[in-house]
Amino acid sequence: MAYDFTKMRNILSDWNLELTAEKEQQFLTFYEMLVEKNKVMNLTAITEFEDVVEKHFLDSISLCQVMDLKKPLTLLDLGTGAGFPGIPLKIMFPELKITLADSLNKRLLFLNEVMEALNLKDIKTVHGRAEELSKRKDYRESFDLCVSRAVANLSTLSEYCLPFIHTSGKFISYKSGEVEDELKDAKKAVFVLGGEIEDVIHFTLPDSDIKRSFVVINKVHATPKAYPRKAGTPSKNPLK
Repeated sequence: MAYDFTKMRNILSDWNLELTAEKEQQFLTFYEMLVEKNKVMNLTAITEFEDVVEKHFLDSISLCQVMDLKKPLTLLDLGTGAGFPGIPLKIMFPELKITLADSLNKRLLFLNEVMEALNLKDIKTVHGRAEELSKRKDYRESFDLCVSRAVANLSTLSEYCLPFIHTSGKFISYKSGEVEDELKDAKKAVFVLGGEIEDVIHFTLPDSDIKRSFVVINKVHATPKAYPRKAGTPSKNPLK
């Protein structure tokens, strides 16, 4: 079956990015592996090619609209799931040094297969919950950038993500639509965890009605050792 990358190519061009033949083949291979594995494992409810391109590939890459990714940043994709946004970011920005973290090892085994098939370098997976991983010396406050498309409130995500970022790094949360209420609820948590909200960027994905927001949080001082709290607590009892 022939797949048409014209729309993706045009949108990326508008973002000053080139979808080369090699990158197009990598996205196609990723798509085919995703759909095939999805038959036996629940990775995504979105499987139509055009929808995957728009709602997974382009949505992941849209981070380039708020951050310069054309340099060798260390990036943690927390709660990567089926590899979003980490895999599309790695394809488009090979200079990034990416760690894909997830609590479900089956997903990571699949992503290891994808990374090998796409011949991606300087990218690895790590299995574990954020609460445990962020206590490890090799992960705590060691990343330039942490991103997450995970579905959780901003207060909870901040407790999961901010401990991984070094001072002067950033946590950027992918959010859908309006986030004003979440921002109000998360303000204290962000401060306590060592962060400072820098900006909120609202935009609509090109040629769609999908509204997105990026919440950009700077890490301004070290996260107290007490955080994150024990497993499950940040989601059950968000900081307020």
